[in-house]
Amino acid sequence: MNLKTALRRVARGIVAAVSATLVMGAMAAGEGIDLEGKTVEWVIPFSETGGSAKWANFYAPLLSEALPGNPTVVVKFMPGAGSTKGANWFQEQSYDDGTLIFGSSGSTQFPYLLGDPRVRYEYNDWNVVLASGTGGVAYLPPDLAGMMDGLDASGLKDTDFIYGSQGATRLDLVPLLAWEMLGLNVEPVFGIKGRGDGRLMFERGEANIDYQTSSSYLKGVTPLVEAGTAVPMMSWGALDAGGDIVRDPTFPDMPTFKEVCEATPGCETSGERWDAWKAFFVAGFPAQKMVFLPAGAPDAAIATYGEAFETIKARPDFAEISMGRLGVYPQMTGDAAAGALASGTRVPESAKAFVVNWLMERYGVSL
Repeated sequence: MNLKTALRRVARGIVAAVSATLVMGAMAAGEGIDLEGKTVEWVIPFSETGGSAKWANFYAPLLSEALPGNPTVVVKFMPGAGSTKGANWFQEQSYDDGTLIFGSSGSTQFPYLLGDPRVRYEYNDWNVVLASGTGGVAYLPPDLAGMMDGLDASGLKDTDFIYGSQGATRLDLVPLLAWEMLGLNVEPVFGIKGRGDGRLMFERGEANIDYQTSSSYLKGVTPLVEAGTAVPMMSWGALDAGGDIVRDPTFPDMPTFKEVCEATPGCETSGERWDAWKAFFVAGFPAQKMVFLPAGAPDAAIATYGEAFETIKARPDFAEISMGRLGVYPQMTGDAAAGALASGTRVPESAKAFVVNWLMERYGVSL
């Protein structure tokens, strides 16, 4: 990133922070827009089988109820290039009447963080109205899971693994680097359009290792576990107040990658490799999915959507209905969402440099 670009992003970040403060004021004043008789299009840049689809489809009917005028909320899918196609398209849109929103994922954030030349979108041009944290779970067929010695993954080192991947510069770099740190030989098949497609490869026997974000794991993989055709290997974990990795609150009985790494000879939870993995985990999961209004959205529109998501969160049944679909994670609006956006679109330069070099050496990906 050159100095001019860096200064531009800093300036936009300041504007975004000021806008978030204005939004909270607008919400308090009860200002907003009316969407009666309209249809809101919620664009998801993935296929309809993955975690982002499940997240959006969970929220869409609730958002319809919570928005003023009770508009119809329709989820539309625009897969391609691991979400870059849809994000580039959204960058070209401008605010019209509040009937267009966009849902991004960690797989949208990572190409942006890494300076992928295909990225033509700028997060600081968009207006965040919701940020959803999530987790992730890696899983195996039962015969391979049985080769682990407790948490020690050494018994898997002689296995040739196949993994369906959206791309090395997407959120998939978190599991790919984690498995490599454990000494596993995992060959990705790049080009799938969503994590749900990776799960389908696993179900068909075309892949023998996989990971899903929490929403997709809860709905799509839990039945496989109950049927005995999949066994959870580990979660990526969650962050505590001190920034340390602890067990995922949605999967408290499941070991974290950190625990498995500590139990596996040769895997280290310190040093530049670990620091890079953790940095991208933090960027990709605590603020893993976000909802945006396009550039030019007025404070009234941002306030309307922020207030609607606050209304959803305040439902007395929200914890119950969201647990099995989203898991137990923060759902953030206002200043909290702006803070999540900042943490999800920044990593230390040392972590970025490590990952850029690793991508080139391991997969021949030049950025």
